[in-house]
Amino acid sequence: MTSYSVRRTINASPEVVWNVLTDAPSYETWNSAVLGIEGEIAEGNKISLKSIVNPDRVFKLNVTGVEPPNRMVWWDGMPLGLFKGTRTFTVTPQGTGSEFHMEEIYTGLMAPMITRAIPDQTEAFEKFGDSVKAEAERRGG
Repeated sequence: MTSYSVRRTINASPEVVWNVLTDAPSYETWNSAVLGIEGEIAEGNKISLKSIVNPDRVFKLNVTGVEPPNRMVWWDGMPLGLFKGTRTFTVTPQGTGSEFHMEEIYTGLMAPMITRAIPDQTEAFEKFGDSVKAEAERRGG
């Protein structure tokens, strides 16, 4: 199973971090890992995302598991569960701030073959984590 994750301690409340994560129109201004995002980040919605990992592709993501201000899931996949990428965002209170964790896991029968063709996302995850931290601390730290 292939996965990527990033974790950051943020000097801002979970509510502030959550507001950053769900503010789709501002992603392009603060998130150095995202080139563009369209749609409302809310339970049951689909969003379109362009990433630095593959700038020529638009990812059509399903938003589920939304539990403000602590948890949210974005996922995309193939029919019949042949391949699925699931990105989980978790924000937990930590002292006067928060801990932000983002993890993406690839599953399904075709995952071993498909993940060989997916570029390494370590740098993009690090940039995403750094960007969330900087923006949340700017807004409310």
